[in-house]
Amino acid sequence: MIRQRLTVVAVATALATAGLAAGTAQAAAHPSTHKSGARAAACSRASLPLPDPACTPGAYNPAVTQATIQKTICVSGWTATVRPPTSYTNALKVQQIAQYGFSDTNPADYEEDHFVPLELGGAPRDPRNLWPEPRYGNEPAQSKDTVENRLKKAVCGGQVTLDAARRAIASDWTTALSRLGL
Repeated sequence: MIRQRLTVVAVATALATAGLAAGTAQAAAHPSTHKSGARAAACSRASLPLPDPACTPGAYNPAVTQATIQKTICVSGWTATVRPPTSYTNALKVQQIAQYGFSDTNPADYEEDHFVPLELGGAPRDPRNLWPEPRYGNEPAQSKDTVENRLKKAVCGGQVTLDAARRAIASDWTTALSRLGL
């Protein structure tokens, strides 16, 4: 059992290294509208349930703007067309669990989450927009999914702008709905 787990970790680490190289190249080709610096060697858990802003500041998909939402995020099933493969996100998750210094290193206990969700035009493969969000605690990963869906519905329904929804969720997803009056 231990040998199998070590093999899985070794494969995931190799994939993470390859995936991060691809993600970094994509990030350079499609820079975020957020300021970004060099990735920290160690990420803090002090902001949980939010990610460390130095490690995971968020990043946007440049194809998604207020002018394009009716052809992108507001089209049913669109996120499936841009969602990265699990071979990429699972490998990245293993690496980021270590960067965040979580004592629980079981990847099943985390969702490799898009900080700015795909539903709001978050960058699909940019490591600055992905982080291992715990599935446990006061505000587990599942709680954020409801917020993401409500914000997408509000954006597509014209209740709030795309930029306002992005700012609210990136600032603090736990208060995003109330900050926007939703």
